[in-house]
Amino acid sequence: MTKRATKRPDSFTKPAHWSNEPAPQPQPAKVEEDPEGLSPTRYGDWVKNGIAVDF
Repeated sequence: MTKRATKRPDSFTKPAHWSNEPAPQPQPAKVEEDPEGLSPTRYGDWVKNGIAVDF
């Protein structure tokens, strides 16, 4: 098994745009009603004119 590197080489220089700040917390999802019918995320497909359209 090949050993994995656990630290950067001594010649590595951190780019200026890198920071030590943690990643921002994700915003909560917005729940919006579908004006044309049922949500495809709930049922797995869209219904258009009475026909289920899976894509």
